[in-house]
Amino acid sequence: MNFASLPMTNPITYEKVRANGLTFDVAMCGQGERLALCLHGFPESAFSWRCQMPPLAELGYRVWAPNLRGYGNSDRPRGVRNYRMQHLRDDVAGLIDAAEASDVTLIAHDWGGAIAWDFALRKARPLSALAILNMPHPALFARAVKRWPQLRRSWYILFFQLPWLPEWLLGRNNGEWIARAFRDMAIDKTRFPDEVLTEYRRNALLPGALTAMLNYYRAALRYADLLEPMPRLDIPTLMIWGEEDSALGKELTLGTDELVEDLTLRYLPRISHWVQQEAPDQVNAILTAWLRGETPPFHDV
Repeated sequence: MNFASLPMTNPITYEKVRANGLTFDVAMCGQGERLALCLHGFPESAFSWRCQMPPLAELGYRVWAPNLRGYGNSDRPRGVRNYRMQHLRDDVAGLIDAAEASDVTLIAHDWGGAIAWDFALRKARPLSALAILNMPHPALFARAVKRWPQLRRSWYILFFQLPWLPEWLLGRNNGEWIARAFRDMAIDKTRFPDEVLTEYRRNALLPGALTAMLNYYRAALRYADLLEPMPRLDIPTLMIWGEEDSALGKELTLGTDELVEDLTLRYLPRISHWVQQEAPDQVNAILTAWLRGETPPFHDV
């Protein structure tokens, strides 16, 4: 399965975009002066935004969903240092510059969310709005990961620091672990049929891809650069959170309102970490209402 096989009014195509000294493979949908830039997580790709891109285009956005550095057919620089947050942040800035958009909304999930939080807090480029899916504010995560409940959930981050062994494990049996990461964590497993999992397995098994993907975690520990003091974010911010996230506890959202001036938070019960793929209708309803300036629906019952 790929974008071309999905029926949609606003088709999704791929184009190469040069940004921050690298070439990115970018999924694109729609036209307009307003840019919606969607950042995926691990071990995903631009394909994870397949259900959000056409609705965003219908709202009048030009939607870009890049395969982040190291993923898919985007460039894969070698070495852990090349996956420091500074470089990931500069990638986003370069993509915004390349788009020449007058209005930018950043939408992000998981690792993409970590990049988006950092980008917005550092004011790397002006943003009109920020939407984060299942990734806590960096100050709240940094505090929680020092305690046992979240440290237990984050065991894989320490495992990923090892050389070569994580790549071998994730890649064995044609990327079986990659497929299991989605289906085992998902509550509604029907959202991850074999053809969807095949797309993620294929991307992860590209030469050098697994090492690049794991280097995000390796660089995060070796070259941590958390903002001190942490500024209060003044950009309108939406958080959507699947409550059954086995990697990031719901308690990580508590206190976000003290760090973000204009926060809208919506929980989705019985939905996993893979929130925009597992609950696309709910996510799209919340996201589109918020972007229109309306009150997003509640599903936390």
